[in-house]
Amino acid sequence: MTDQTLNDRALRAGIIPEFRDLFGVTQTATDETKLALLHAMGLEGDDIAPTPPLPRWHVCEPGVPVALDCPGDWRLRLEDGTETEGRGALPALPLGRHLLESAGARCWLLSAPARLPLPRKMWGLMAPLACLRSPDEGGIGSYDDLAQLAEGVGALGGAFLGINPIHAGFPVDPGGFSPYTPSHRRRFAPLYLPTATSAPEAGPLVDLPEELPARMQALEDEFRAAPPGSAFDAYLEHEGEALRIFALHQALSEKLGAYWDSWPAAYHDPKGEAVRQAAHELAGRSRFHAWLQYKAEGALSETQHRARASGMDLGLYLDLAVGTHPHGAETWEDRQSFAFGASLGAPPDAFAPQGQNWHLAPFNPAHLIDTGFEALALTLRQQLRFSGALRIDHILGFERAYWVPDGDLPGAYVTMPRDAMLAIARMEAARAGAVIVGEDLGVIPDGLQHALEDSGILGCRLMCFEHTGDPPWYRAPQDYTEGAIASFSSHDLPTWRGWRSGREITLRRDMGITPPEHVEGMMSWRGREVEGFDGATGPYRDGYAPETPEAMASLLAQTASRMVALQIEDMLGLDNQPNMPGTVWQYPNWRQRLPTGVAEISASPVLANCARIMKRAGR
Repeated sequence: MTDQTLNDRALRAGIIPEFRDLFGVTQTATDETKLALLHAMGLEGDDIAPTPPLPRWHVCEPGVPVALDCPGDWRLRLEDGTETEGRGALPALPLGRHLLESAGARCWLLSAPARLPLPRKMWGLMAPLACLRSPDEGGIGSYDDLAQLAEGVGALGGAFLGINPIHAGFPVDPGGFSPYTPSHRRRFAPLYLPTATSAPEAGPLVDLPEELPARMQALEDEFRAAPPGSAFDAYLEHEGEALRIFALHQALSEKLGAYWDSWPAAYHDPKGEAVRQAAHELAGRSRFHAWLQYKAEGALSETQHRARASGMDLGLYLDLAVGTHPHGAETWEDRQSFAFGASLGAPPDAFAPQGQNWHLAPFNPAHLIDTGFEALALTLRQQLRFSGALRIDHILGFERAYWVPDGDLPGAYVTMPRDAMLAIARMEAARAGAVIVGEDLGVIPDGLQHALEDSGILGCRLMCFEHTGDPPWYRAPQDYTEGAIASFSSHDLPTWRGWRSGREITLRRDMGITPPEHVEGMMSWRGREVEGFDGATGPYRDGYAPETPEAMASLLAQTASRMVALQIEDMLGLDNQPNMPGTVWQYPNWRQRLPTGVAEISASPVLANCARIMKRAGR
């Protein structure tokens, strides 16, 4: 293969030849990286296909004639299976994904509203579901705990309750607990199903090696004590083959291990003979795992119902992880939708000078387009069944995704079909009547935020970063983006109290992440940040001391952003953040119990004060 052929193929596949990193250095994709990424996409051949007479996808609006010229006779298969034929102008289409065929070419017509309506001004609370049970209560937070908290927040005027991803994880591997490294994003975690069982001697941290087996055993006891009836059988029939494969994967995991790449090769193919034989042998275990999904979906439906009944506009605000584990249930079931031989990651920056490998399987854009973005649509639709709002983690990946090839090779950016993916998000949100939030933090590609704004997809604004200059001058609340959700920080950043003291700076020093010689300068800068923020809250805090959460909430409430989120750690005055990026076992990520239970949180004087502040601001 000549260099020119390789470069042409890489460009056609969307591999970006070079980019400028945060240090201003131009990073160039090597030939080895290009070859590795083409292989991961399944595009190894030398042939470059001729340009087809139709685009591979086209975005249109429901009820508006499709502005696309067909080269001759055409056939149209609508999403509901209806087929029509014609010649010349194409008709107006309903909402959905429709397939057009003409002159031997195929084009997916993505019929979606041009823009989603923005929500009214509102506020809500963010909380860590797994940690909702206090040390005195023990156990893992449950969907019932979540419903109770939603009712408490709804009674105070909150419009939503946000949580981390609740995708299906790895029950046989308590170490694989990160909500952002799921096994399957269209299935839900059964470990949050309520049971009366908890591990003994509960402490300040959720002890997953103890808690997870205890909860799973309690669920199995329930399953055996009261066999499911006809409603479960109807659910099985409705869910069909996809649920059967997922449940079989879970049963095989109990026998062979959590990750399918470590299984004997005969079990790597869900359609292989060894797997077919195992399906008969493990029928009982598969039925149990299917029942867990039935129970989880029922619990989520009930939670959302209770949240809305409490007066919440949106109810649950769920979170969609940017990728999936490369060897979990999702990739075992749907191998072709993902690129193998590369992982999602991030280029070099100040926190990770060598770049980051997130060890997440990326969507394969070639297959995504060929299937009319089916995997993305189904994933969004499943999350929106049980929520009024959905956060899409790292939506920068809709524009371009940083792929890190396996082996010791540098990464490169891969262009994604942004406009089509945004259309799918608008389509599924319109079906559900829901709000979409795109987490647009970090190095933002040119044009992405404008595209989000044009789509009515909300961005994210963190008050702790909304400043310029030295000493820092904080953005005035009226200058915040309207189409956004604003908050002080996030689960990956310091709490309000921790930020003021520089808690994460000293923790990162103590863990050997931050060089000690940098700490003095960082702490000095933090002091100037705090001083600047206290000046910004001055006109709004209505007598509250500058260090109080109410002072911060007073400024947050006045922002122009339609949604604002309070964080439960700030309402409870906690020092430590839920997650410390760049750590695995050095920090108790996602496992720190809240000091009080749901009833006490709902009755928190600080939360009540902040609710009154929000109400006075028209939220």
